[in-house]
Amino acid sequence: MTYYTIAPPVSLSAYVRFFWVLESDQPYCHRSMADGCSEMVFHYKGVFDEITMPNRVERSFTSGLHGPSQNYRRFITNESFGIFGVYLYPFAIPKLFSMPTCEISDQVPDLQTIFGAEGRELEEKMMVAKNNSQRVVILSSFLERKLMAVNRKQPAFSSVISDIIHSMGLASVNELAKRSFLSVRQFERNFKLFSGFNPKLYTRIIRFQMATRQYGHVKRSLTDIAYDCGYYDQSHFIHDFKQFSGYHPKQYFSGEAEGVDPIATGRKDSSN
Repeated sequence: MTYYTIAPPVSLSAYVRFFWVLESDQPYCHRSMADGCSEMVFHYKGVFDEITMPNRVERSFTSGLHGPSQNYRRFITNESFGIFGVYLYPFAIPKLFSMPTCEISDQVPDLQTIFGAEGRELEEKMMVAKNNSQRVVILSSFLERKLMAVNRKQPAFSSVISDIIHSMGLASVNELAKRSFLSVRQFERNFKLFSGFNPKLYTRIIRFQMATRQYGHVKRSLTDIAYDCGYYDQSHFIHDFKQFSGYHPKQYFSGEAEGVDPIATGRKDSSN
């Protein structure tokens, strides 16, 4: 299996964390976990089915927009595959696509549903591209056109959400509201529009994602991981981990969990 990331052009770096590629010549079962960011995904080779219930599968999209999520999902393919994605800050959704982020929270609509004929055209270009370098150019051009069509000023909440993402979710709602010069109620309402979730749930998801990045550190105890990621105790850590991944953390960190890959393990990327 091959996984790598590609830095976005400077013109998009305020909204795009990175582009990513996942390829394999083997059948595979992938588990997507709770995530505080969003992404556009293109299956340019192979087809995945989503396992929605035991013994029940549904065909997944060829291209789609994955909103911030608090749930885990399972996907399977019995053939070789290639996936290209762009990992977006959640506030990129209202800025680039003129919709509140909360409208696609826990949703995975296909691109034609979101963009109509424009989405179908983008999908076709991404499918026939000669390589992933060309896909970066195609998708960057699409996103840059979206950005040019709106006011270039960044949303006021972008810095708040970015700080939460990069500080492991260790933030007080009261402090964040005060920093934004809003009442707690006003802050929570506006925060959800740009992040997809209320501040308390969002910070829990970010802490969980930071914990998954400890995968591979075999000498660390669950207690150490829990405290380093801002959990008050191990029981809260276990509760959140099971809710957001479907795994007990002991099973996950054992290396025996299904679908544990660089995408699942906290979006491993050195620059973001």
